[in-house]
Amino acid sequence: MNSPLLTVRVQAMRFEAQGIVSVELMSPAGDELPAFTAGAHIDLHLGNGVVRSYSLLNAPAERHRYIVGVLNDRNSRGGSRYVHEQLRVGSTLTVSAPRNNFPLDESAVHSVLIAGGIGITPISCMLHYLRGQGKSAELLYCARSRNEAAFAEALLALPQVHSHFDSEQGSPPDLRNFLASKPKDAHFYCCGPTPMLQAFEAICEELGLAHVHVERFSAAESLAAVQGDAYVAELARSKQTITVPAGKSLLDALLDAGLQVEHSCREGVCGACETKVLEGEPEHRDGVLSKSEKASNKTMMVCVSGCKGRRLVLDL
Repeated sequence: MNSPLLTVRVQAMRFEAQGIVSVELMSPAGDELPAFTAGAHIDLHLGNGVVRSYSLLNAPAERHRYIVGVLNDRNSRGGSRYVHEQLRVGSTLTVSAPRNNFPLDESAVHSVLIAGGIGITPISCMLHYLRGQGKSAELLYCARSRNEAAFAEALLALPQVHSHFDSEQGSPPDLRNFLASKPKDAHFYCCGPTPMLQAFEAICEELGLAHVHVERFSAAESLAAVQGDAYVAELARSKQTITVPAGKSLLDALLDAGLQVEHSCREGVCGACETKVLEGEPEHRDGVLSKSEKASNKTMMVCVSGCKGRRLVLDL
């Protein structure tokens, strides 16, 4: 079943750093918005027909508003460019209720937060929440330059907040040295560009760090990997059987068959299309599920993932 959509008004837009604006959204009627937790995101249904996911950066206790940060991505496929060039204060938007694929483990003795560029949006929310709860947490904030680092002035004034700006240091951050100095029982969170996430995950594995969490802007694997052999998807609840041709995504095959499947990013990063798998072995290509979740084969993201065999049975 699809989650309900909300109508919100753009209450304010603010320049936060070079190429980055924050967008404050509120109910036109002044109603409370659905609750969220640190690390959550919402989907913005933009006026050009594009749907994009953005992390919430304000405090979860603030039920009257959502605030997202949007980078004007040079490789924009229409989402961030629309926000920067066409979205205006007073406009109304449709948004999804919040979802959280990047939740905090509040039982952690210590949390180590690493942000790269616009990845600071969920990470700053996490830091402020943990500090507000009296939890031990530290932040490493990385960006190409200080003027491209949103919220840097306020964050760098806080204790246990470290920064690395490539333009000042002359090199990328030394994640290995930074992570090796941390207690192994800490929980480690990273949000940023794909190269940073790949380096972070590899170093954490080398160091034997068990509690590792990432949030991706795009799927770790190329969407070209969707190409493969045809297979059959049996839909347990609707009692339909559809054939997914080679080269076609499972999501598109489901939509073409008339199924109402919630979806948004089509890149395997937002979690909107997560679907229960009753039988069969998915070919996971998303950036949401953990290694253990993928190994369990209990759910899959139908927008990018496929089938390793000839048959899947889905709870649809």
